Amino acid sequence: MVIDINVPIKNESLADLKAGDVISLTGHILTARDQAHKRILEEGAPRDISGAAIFHAGPIIAEEDGNYRMVAIGPTTSMRMNPYQSDVIAMGPKIVIGKGGMDDTVRQALIENEAIYVVATGGCAALYVDAVEEIESVDWLDLGMPEAIWNLKVKDFGPLIVAMDSKGNSLYD
Repeated sequence: MVIDINVPIKNESLADLKAGDVISLTGHILTARDQAHKRILEEGAPRDISGAAIFHAGPIIAEEDGNYRMVAIGPTTSMRMNPYQSDVIAMGPKIVIGKGGMDDTVRQALIENEAIYVVATGGCAALYVDAVEEIESVDWLDLGMPEAIWNLKVKDFGPLIVAMDSKGNSLYD
């Protein structure tokens, strides 16, 4: 059974989700990789990230006459964000999406902030792009297309597997 979650998270709790649950997301997700995480900590987020779902992804975007179109979007290796992720989670995002595991500092941040880490299946970039209804905006394009923060409107974005829940359980143990 796939559990659909609306994002950003408003007043809902993710405490009932446990490692191994399968979810999908509807609403808005933000992409952010290494340089975006670093800049968020240095300058603050360019938009409200309270309750946000942050996707470790470097999408392939086509630009046509000033308009952007998603070509492909798949997860990137999340452990690259380990140096930044705990501090970013403390700023309010509730769902982190990526590939592979994250370290114990991230696990502790998830517990302290009642957040979760979910994994997207690598190699499914064409599948995930079908769930992107619209690119609503982009921040920090000066970092380059893969590193910019893309604000995506999504419907049934998944399947995503809860790999680290808000109680400290991890599929990687």
